[in-house]
Amino acid sequence: MTETINRPPLSDRLSSSKVIAVMRAPHVSALTPVCDVLVEEGILSLELTLTTPGLLDALSDLVARYTNTADVGVGTVLTEAEAQRAMESGAQYLVTPTINLAVVRLAVERQIAVFPGGLTPTELAAGWSAGATAVKIFPAETVGAGYLKHLRGPFPDLEGIPSGGVDLEATREWLQAGAVAVSIGGPLLGDALKGGDLAALRDRCRAVHRVINETVSE
Repeated sequence: MTETINRPPLSDRLSSSKVIAVMRAPHVSALTPVCDVLVEEGILSLELTLTTPGLLDALSDLVARYTNTADVGVGTVLTEAEAQRAMESGAQYLVTPTINLAVVRLAVERQIAVFPGGLTPTELAAGWSAGATAVKIFPAETVGAGYLKHLRGPFPDLEGIPSGGVDLEATREWLQAGAVAVSIGGPLLGDALKGGDLAALRDRCRAVHRVINETVSE
């Protein structure tokens, strides 16, 4: 069957850099120092989650700060109202923890990239069929990278991004399995959002890049 959905595209930044940094901060004031380091180290997709108090109030300023250097998206989107406000504040992509078809359709209508989360073939196929840019396989640690290869049997065109428990070795495995990108939280950020060592964060960024570069060049 010929696809007729006007699917929002993956950004050039994410397509080339292959990694989304998932940022669950205790407060918005913790975001800027960490985001600055991430962007300086070539992590060019910043998923700012709605579990961070006050995020939507600060979002337009954060988007403006990184507009020329990185994509700023909003994660843990649960409702259409949250999606609407995030897009109005300049979010360049949306991420949901579940296959929220109403949010997916809203993002497709606005041509904003959207990554809805699911785990079962039924959930992931529904998100993809609704027009998702890519589906978020969550929690990825539960199934492992071989899962994407199995999904590609009945759904050969499906694009997947693993999220949840993705460390360096899992990054390699998922990219080898055909993931379009990976979402990384704790294994990349460590304690940086709680005032941790930013030099150590730089080291982790570089380690992630080494794995990605090695995998892509294989």
